[in-house]
Amino acid sequence: MQQFTSSHTPAALATRFTTVVHKWVADGAAERAEAARRKLLTAIAEREPATLNEVAAAVERGAPAVSRSVDTLVRAGLVERQPDPKHRRRLALRLTIGGRDELKRSPASNQMLRTKLERLAHSELRAVERAIEILERGL
Repeated sequence: MQQFTSSHTPAALATRFTTVVHKWVADGAAERAEAARRKLLTAIAEREPATLNEVAAAVERGAPAVSRSVDTLVRAGLVERQPDPKHRRRLALRLTIGGRDELKRSPASNQMLRTKLERLAHSELRAVERAIEILERGL
């Protein structure tokens, strides 16, 4: 078994990593709203034609809250409701062209992170890239 000093334990590193990530990536109300919206659009896209209950389960929220969020997406022209051909009393959710376009765009939080990364030296960027590769292996 590996021996860790107190500052190098997985628990200590997890705490430090979380702190750094929150400082590097904006975590305000607008960013959380954008992330929730993208998560909802992605859930619909992955299940088309999606039912409200499927989407609610995918985003781990209650159907009433998801229904209100879907109403907002419909008003914004990103999602459409259509009768489900398999069940007359059920509605199927689909992304509109605008909804697909929105998912293709890079999130605003990516741009903020990109700006911060652009300030790093090439050697530092390579170190960040290596760290990401290590973290991706653990997924």
